[in-house]
Amino acid sequence: MSEATRSVALLGSTGSIGTQALDVIARNPDRFTVRALAAGGSDPDLVIAQARQFRPQFVAVAQADAAVQIAGELPGVEVAGGADAVVEAARRGADVVLNGITGSVGLRPTLAALESGSTLALANKESLVAGGALVKRAMQRPDQIVPVDSEHSALAQALRGGRADEVKRLVVTASGGAFRGRSREELTDVTAADALKHPTWDMGAVVTINSASMVNKALEVIEAHLLFDIPMERIDVVVHAQSIVHSMVEFIDGSTLAQVSPPDMRLPIALGLSWPERVADASPAMDWTQAQTWTFAPLDETAFPAVALARQAVQASALHPAVFNAANEECVAAFIDGRLPFLGIVDTLTSVVEAYEAPQELSLAAVDEAERWARERAVAAIG
Repeated sequence: MSEATRSVALLGSTGSIGTQALDVIARNPDRFTVRALAAGGSDPDLVIAQARQFRPQFVAVAQADAAVQIAGELPGVEVAGGADAVVEAARRGADVVLNGITGSVGLRPTLAALESGSTLALANKESLVAGGALVKRAMQRPDQIVPVDSEHSALAQALRGGRADEVKRLVVTASGGAFRGRSREELTDVTAADALKHPTWDMGAVVTINSASMVNKALEVIEAHLLFDIPMERIDVVVHAQSIVHSMVEFIDGSTLAQVSPPDMRLPIALGLSWPERVADASPAMDWTQAQTWTFAPLDETAFPAVALARQAVQASALHPAVFNAANEECVAAFIDGRLPFLGIVDTLTSVVEAYEAPQELSLAAVDEAERWARERAVAAIG
């Protein structure tokens, strides 16, 4: 296939995914151009610097006051503020929309990108978890969503090794986060500072704490189920401390294909932007001249019950995963603030998910209402 230049709308440009994506784009100016940038607005100086370097046509900032400051520094660039502006960035007709926003606030931009016909490079797993059926309904072609999470990128790559009817199960690997190997009793008094010490990946605070609680892996199992149309009972989780094998696909003949690379998000980001083509030297390759050992262990679901709860949520209704995700966002905020103990995160999630009764209707308004209910219920439970 040809390697024509692709235009990119980058949502979440100042975050971990966004800054690494811009690094990939900067090193491949013949492959990518930036049509639109969108950010929350907490770091307006960085947005201005990014816009000056990459010269997008449109800049969106969720915080309206930050948009005013940014507009004053970028003459000739269209700048807009507010949540609707971020959605507008997604529908600007870029070849690829990379959604690197954190949280279910990414759902509307996800839908806008799909409805505009752009390829969606999806790093915002929460939008798919919260609005799964709506997202799939908005797709205009089977390959319109390309996963950017390292695990789902690995699965997409490995799935190219066989037909859909030859797939037996998906195996999603987990680093285990900051508390890998600890029992439930050993998690009683851990703090947010402890949870933020991820042994492998450099991620934002919410994703890092979700990794420590295994909620991140629970969301990824739901995402894999929705992306690849594999039943939840055929998706396993194994703890792989080295984060070298990013996930695996087991086939009906007993063969397992694994995607292997050093832990560097620039590889799945580059694939998300260029799929199905590869970008040369997107990230360093494995050094096979060095001795190394890889370990794999089953998930301790007593200490980390989030994945089991995610399976329960998917079985309950199409809206229960939205409740799971929204309640978790409130629990993580409370944990960071010291208002909820670490084990209280999933304990609270369990009480909220089990109390929810889903309506018959599935719509964007129903997702909004499910999230509103979940947040209120979680806040009340937290006290």
